[in-house]
Amino acid sequence: MDDKPWIEWDEDGEPRRARWHSESRAAPPAMLLPVDDTLTANTAFRLASEGTGLLWRGDFQNARQLLQALARRVDRPPRVRTPKAGAPQPPPPDARAAFLAHRATQARRATVLGRLLLPFEADRTIPLRRAPDVQAALDEAWGPRDGDPAVASLRELQGLIGAHEWRKKGVQVAALGGRIHPH
Repeated sequence: MDDKPWIEWDEDGEPRRARWHSESRAAPPAMLLPVDDTLTANTAFRLASEGTGLLWRGDFQNARQLLQALARRVDRPPRVRTPKAGAPQPPPPDARAAFLAHRATQARRATVLGRLLLPFEADRTIPLRRAPDVQAALDEAWGPRDGDPAVASLRELQGLIGAHEWRKKGVQVAALGGRIHPH
């Protein structure tokens, strides 16, 4: 059975499709828009907040910068209206309400940042200028290659690269006098 869904979009008047990869099991975006270095951070934030997946076609390092700009926008505290003098103050949230509000904020952050997407060729290279070689990290995370192109979140790719580096270098444990390699 095929457990990786396909994601489809039109680009340059041609229908395209690729495997959707999401380690968090996130559903693919309903709409996918190819974008490049000309996209502003404000427009990207608006589109991602509305649910559009942004398939990056520009320079890889600029995609990383755009992700940081999106994070700054999503982390910006909401504007709070100051109540008029003498108006009743709302009660402070209880611990449960504060926790649920925090979780909702974190979920929204993950969703919005997860909408900046990268293309991957069948050999798991990234067809973008200045893109790193991520084949080993993807092979470890995704398993055997299926020969299909893929689309995945830049944010998840960063997590896979971090996990790959930990796997490669290990984790220093002072009590053992050396490194451990959990795998």
